[in-house]
Amino acid sequence: MRRHVFPMFPPHAPAGARISTVDAIDRKILAELQADGRLTVTELAERVRLSVSPCHRRLRALESSGAIAGYRAHLDAHRLGLGFDALVFVTMHEAVQDTVQAFESAVEDIEQVVAAQRLFGDPDYLLRIITRDLPAFQRLYDERLTTLPGVQRLSSTLVMKDVVADRGLPLEHGLAPGRAG
Repeated sequence: MRRHVFPMFPPHAPAGARISTVDAIDRKILAELQADGRLTVTELAERVRLSVSPCHRRLRALESSGAIAGYRAHLDAHRLGLGFDALVFVTMHEAVQDTVQAFESAVEDIEQVVAAQRLFGDPDYLLRIITRDLPAFQRLYDERLTTLPGVQRLSSTLVMKDVVADRGLPLEHGLAPGRAG
């Protein structure tokens, strides 16, 4: 029986903060957890060739720094009856602070929106929406999306297939410099 030792936890680092140092062992820990977030500390320690205590300390430091934001299961939408995947581009009337905050708050409350990104330029936002089918998407579009605060125009396209999805982060690029010693 596999022990689950990695609960969800709130990030402790301020938003936008970066971990100050990451060395090769930290990168190995991160890579192993991206591949399998259900590893026990013992299994993780074996894979990165550390004893359990130092591995556990490094893991907790990565969690506390916010480098590890949490753990979750990757679900198969199609097998769960959620076979309709659309991208919706949103152009706002004007990007004033109150309108932007109201729009973003409203979008957070729509569970079918599985990703939302604010963009530079036009359009202003990209939403990824997953629903059961086209009629469910149409209802959501007509009843919720068109009534979002500040929306000037919506444009949508259907996802034909995922070519790259849920890829782990490129750990060799963009990480803070390694630790000394």
